[in-house]
Amino acid sequence: MDMSTLDRGQITLLGSSFCVMLSMHFTVQLLSQHLFYWKNPKEQKAIIIIILMAPIYAIDSFVGLLDIRGSKAFFMFLDSIKECYEALVIAKFLALMYSYLNISISKNIVPDGIKGREIQHSFPMTLFQPRTFRLNHHTLKLLKYWTWQFVIIRPLCSILMITLQLLGMYPTWVSWTFTIILNISVSLALYSLVVFYHVFAKELEPHKPLAKFMCIKGIVFFCFWQVSFFVLLITSQFKGLFVATYTST
Repeated sequence: MDMSTLDRGQITLLGSSFCVMLSMHFTVQLLSQHLFYWKNPKEQKAIIIIILMAPIYAIDSFVGLLDIRGSKAFFMFLDSIKECYEALVIAKFLALMYSYLNISISKNIVPDGIKGREIQHSFPMTLFQPRTFRLNHHTLKLLKYWTWQFVIIRPLCSILMITLQLLGMYPTWVSWTFTIILNISVSLALYSLVVFYHVFAKELEPHKPLAKFMCIKGIVFFCFWQVSFFVLLITSQFKGLFVATYTST
């Protein structure tokens, strides 16, 4: 293939295709290892859900580059699936850390060795919660609720956003309202993970969850603020310059 004959769009698609195939390769490799050594179903189910985040994001990003006529509704639906899956991954990551420490909220199991630990909130959570409190079944359940609220709010917002866009009732202020709501929701969910990891960093160290958490946090925040940036760019005074630059390429 003569690369010199390709335009920018074709080169972008080619590079994206390579990245998607690379993501699929590593995903299949990791999944096969877990399925072959299926020794701890509770933990490995959560890990598999986290692993599948990479190919889902990769495929969604690749499809978004394709110029398919009349596919706006399909793209919105695909993005919604990706964003709802993102919420599920955050919740499953907290469940995975609970599993590492043998914590079961449903069975009211909290090991005696971790009860009573001191947890400190930071601003702005101190406006709604005491700065310092002790770890018990109630506080662990609260952290779980703070995480799972994003799993509920994200799909509801996606359904409302798609419906309003299809009905042509989606002005800029509505878009920014959803953006603010989702930003608060995802921040609360990630805050729960940070608080939990900070308290049990020593116990969780053998499982090395920090790298997984940083990858999840990086993907979620990068994608979220990337979308927010482009929405701001398109609706700002630079809209004409951005459109002109984009169309010229």
